[in-house]
Amino acid sequence: MDTQFGKLYLIPTGLGDNPMWDVLPQSIQKIIDFTDDYIVENEKTARRFIKQVHPEKSQPALHFKVLNKYTEDSEKSTFLEACKTGRPMGLLSEAGCPAIADPGSDIVKLAHDNNIQVVPLVGPSSIIMALMGSGMNGQSFAFNGYLPIDKQDRKAELKRLERLSQEQNQSQLFIETPYRNNKMLEDLCNVLHPQTRICVACDLTLSTEYIKTFIAKDWKHTKVDLHKRPAIFIIHKD
Repeated sequence: MDTQFGKLYLIPTGLGDNPMWDVLPQSIQKIIDFTDDYIVENEKTARRFIKQVHPEKSQPALHFKVLNKYTEDSEKSTFLEACKTGRPMGLLSEAGCPAIADPGSDIVKLAHDNNIQVVPLVGPSSIIMALMGSGMNGQSFAFNGYLPIDKQDRKAELKRLERLSQEQNQSQLFIETPYRNNKMLEDLCNVLHPQTRICVACDLTLSTEYIKTFIAKDWKHTKVDLHKRPAIFIIHKD
């Protein structure tokens, strides 16, 4: 490792508005104390997070590179200039853990390509926490992101994932736009085999946290409102 380069710290954030130190280790404050350069999805929320974690940190001293779906690849190539001059950088995500279902993975790849040391820090990952609480196979699993919106395409994909879960004994995880969560659960109940297990994990780490695993036919008789609540869905057919 070239010691002249600064390190890239992958700094987790909370998953909601609960007290920061309920879900994050104190060591994050120490990293933020000596780090002024950040790659973030949203500068406003990043500044608010840093102020919550380290109220004494000088806000005018902070420098941000914004990484989102509009960022061109040509821009990304310049994002690690601070590290290349020996300064540490922090990568923040709007999704809890950087680079997990998050555009930050492109920056981590770039860091490795440039021989910059990457330091992941401990924090809440909704994907891992959902799997932990599901009772499903944590030895073999796959995160599939968003499923197709088209009704027939979605049905075909759900059947494919269900078949894959049975053939490979593999838990299949995915997400939905929060305002379509209730429709997703309805589709799962109608498309999957009645004995296929479904886990719904939403509002993780919050006071309204909800994690339940039932077979599909039992979910049909379970009342829960998932509207606009961040959720992870997991299925597994034995």
